[in-house]
Amino acid sequence: MPPPLQAHRLLISHRRLPTPARRRFTAVSSVQSAPATTLPPGPATSSILSIRESLLSGERTAADITSEYLSRLRRTEPSVRSFIHVADNAAERHAEELDRRIASGEKDAVGPLAGVLVGVKDNLCTANMPSTGGSRILQGYQPAYDATAVRRLREAGAIVVGKTNLDEFGMGSTTEGSAFQVTTNPWDDSRVPGGSSGGSASAVSARQCVVSLGSDTGGSVRQPASFCGVVGLKPTYGRISRFGLMAYASSLDVVGCFGSSVFDTATILSVVAGHDKMDSTSSTQDVPDYASKLVSLDLLESKPLNGVRIGIIQETLGEGVDTGVVSSIQGAASHLERLGSVVEEVSLPSFSLGLPAYYILASSEASSNLSRYDGIRYGRQVSADGSNELYGESRANGLGHEVKMRILMGTYALSAGYYDAYYKRAQQVRTLIKESFKYALERYDILISPAAPSAAYKIGEKTNDPLAMYAGDIMTVNVNLAGLPALVVPCGFVEGGAAGLPVGLQMIGSPFSEGNLLRVGHIFEQTLQDFSFVPPLLAEC
Repeated sequence: MPPPLQAHRLLISHRRLPTPARRRFTAVSSVQSAPATTLPPGPATSSILSIRESLLSGERTAADITSEYLSRLRRTEPSVRSFIHVADNAAERHAEELDRRIASGEKDAVGPLAGVLVGVKDNLCTANMPSTGGSRILQGYQPAYDATAVRRLREAGAIVVGKTNLDEFGMGSTTEGSAFQVTTNPWDDSRVPGGSSGGSASAVSARQCVVSLGSDTGGSVRQPASFCGVVGLKPTYGRISRFGLMAYASSLDVVGCFGSSVFDTATILSVVAGHDKMDSTSSTQDVPDYASKLVSLDLLESKPLNGVRIGIIQETLGEGVDTGVVSSIQGAASHLERLGSVVEEVSLPSFSLGLPAYYILASSEASSNLSRYDGIRYGRQVSADGSNELYGESRANGLGHEVKMRILMGTYALSAGYYDAYYKRAQQVRTLIKESFKYALERYDILISPAAPSAAYKIGEKTNDPLAMYAGDIMTVNVNLAGLPALVVPCGFVEGGAAGLPVGLQMIGSPFSEGNLLRVGHIFEQTLQDFSFVPPLLAEC
């Protein structure tokens, strides 16, 4: 049996960056921006605000806006394949109804997301369209209800345009694990969009929808946000209700948001967050209007982040991290310093323990949660002579390789004789990680790191090496283990593809500090010069 965990793993060292280290923060990626596209470079603008203003002013109709996005979706979908199901007819009807309400003078009744097209990850239940979790075992399943996050979007006026592709039941990092199709990255169709929320990220990146919902169990919002050059938010555990989210690992799962700007992401969070009586783990804390706290570029002071203390996690810039990614993160840290913040290196010695602990805990919970897909209570049923054969054949034919492997891993970790050595020990590591983050965040307002150790890699590059694929989650899983919020914003490019590949900066905060993360992310995004995070795909459409 392994030796007991040592208390010294909780020690965290802080180091003020010396002058040479400060100078290296001025290094940036050799690829500065994508080629000119139909949208000009500069600070990201809010699509939600633009849509709302054009609707209420009468400049445009919801039908026109919906038609524009659906037209772009139809042109790009053959190569991107973000959606498993597109509800184009329902979206058009919703838009026409919205126009009738506006024409009849019901402007006050129009919600904050009126006319905004939203993509929903296919592991979130939707009452009027299929919800498969990316699995054959749920093919054709249509729930009788909406997930709470989806219901709140509809109540705010959002138009759900369809269900986005994902790794089966959220188990994967590339979206290659879907039972239906492989989604590609809008920056380079030979590369993955990340996962498991790759469909949601690529849909926003390709402007097939305005914003989207995903889920994040170990980085499934933040890593694809980095790969696809969009904003991704993983909220504090309990900030958004999980009711209607197909469970993978219940103590780690959260519903997350994607947008092409921080403002749009903040707006979505304000709508979907809050307590839900249908989810006992949802928080009762009040939900602020996150978007209203964001300051526009023309009102910013010369040093808008003056007094903000930021710690850059040493362990995330070492061995195994691509040099281009390190350079982009160092450039982002330098930019944060120029905005007035104090950036210091901080060491979290327990950081490397998170990856093995995460996969033990997540697989263990998955082995329990996925037992419901047995061909009787849920899922497609296979004809068989006995109950054992029915269970076995239904699951064997309905579940994919990755899901089966994680169920087996979790069952093994929970079995008699191995529980203490694996599951219990992983829970002890989780406690250490929580404490180390708590201690670091008492000293710093925000911790930063890459969102992934590399930019998007080639489709098929890691499918035969699961350990290499799992290692790609090393930057993100600790945040889920600690239940903390994290925001990813695009910060630069590395070489690859025709136009370079985007890199995301991960900002980690204390529990329920989403407002502060969004404020800093919004300032960073608006003041970042010479970068355009619009994929070249859009210039061709």
